[in-house]
Amino acid sequence: MHKVRGIHHVTAMAGHPQRNLDFYVGVLGLRLVKVTVNFDDPETFHFYYGDGLGLPGTILTFFPWQRALPGRAGVHQVASIGLAIPQHSLGYWMHRLMEKGIGYEGPLCREIPGPDGPEEVRVLAFKDPDGIAVELVAAPSVPAFQYWAGAPVPEEHAIRGIFAVQMWVPQAEPSVRLLEALGYRRVGQVDAISYLGPSQESSSFGLVEVREAGSFMAAKGGVGTVHHVAFSVPDDETQQALREQLQRRGVRVTSVQDRRYFRSIYFREPGGILFEIAADIPGFTRDEPFENLGTGLRLPEWLEPMRAQIVQKLPPITYASPMPLQAPEAVSISIASSETPDDRQGVSGIALSEAGVHPDKAN
Repeated sequence: MHKVRGIHHVTAMAGHPQRNLDFYVGVLGLRLVKVTVNFDDPETFHFYYGDGLGLPGTILTFFPWQRALPGRAGVHQVASIGLAIPQHSLGYWMHRLMEKGIGYEGPLCREIPGPDGPEEVRVLAFKDPDGIAVELVAAPSVPAFQYWAGAPVPEEHAIRGIFAVQMWVPQAEPSVRLLEALGYRRVGQVDAISYLGPSQESSSFGLVEVREAGSFMAAKGGVGTVHHVAFSVPDDETQQALREQLQRRGVRVTSVQDRRYFRSIYFREPGGILFEIAADIPGFTRDEPFENLGTGLRLPEWLEPMRAQIVQKLPPITYASPMPLQAPEAVSISIASSETPDDRQGVSGIALSEAGVHPDKAN
């Protein structure tokens, strides 16, 4: 049976694009790995953040719609995103968030099911500039990642990837069964939350927490809400097999959509949340070298003839500086490195340097 490997990325809707950049790069230290546009609405940016290479399981993407109305968290939606940090980094992040003027709750102690029984994690909970609920989860073990040498956060404290997403649905069981059909497994339940993890035969890219919320207020899409969560598969063949498998279950699935850096199919799970299955290939170095990822606007071939018109309508933004010349294989792959690279450089621009970054900066 074909299975997804875990979470590939999470996509959300933001407001001001520069403010979004300043927060996710300047505060959280993620790398801006790709700047493109919404292929269905080319007057809107599409930002991809992740580790140094934008590996599946580390990616957050945003559509910044400046004039869109704010949304509302609730049922039928992914309500929070958990990002993994090393256990020893909790103090660093408390200090960093305070330094940047970001209010947070915690450290909160939370018991979650693990492969060998209950595990205790400590959590810092806060909201991004548009109101999306984000958590930094100091977990007992964190996945390997590729460090970005230009990050304003030292390697030993850097965010490792997506720890979990929490989805709110009226009834948990139908959503849980569909996730199991995709290859996720139940690892336990705490109160109203069912915890599911990727198959034991696969790399673990993140948990899915299914909260049964009953008749709680329904979500409203808009700025400050999660649009969808995408799951990772290694290739087109696995994607097609899963598409056929879902269709046999009576799920309405789109045809394959070319997202340039991966190919995707979309469908809604029983709780109404939009899911995507994304093939890992060809990746973000398809159209720009590794050291320059995220430093310029990239358009697919079918939009390139309209570049001048598109650029004219997009709001101006300040990009991150390119990395020192460095091949992808030379980037350190770390789990809990205790050394900070000497060549870690600041990020140029309005508010992307180590000093003075605040999420409420408007431009």
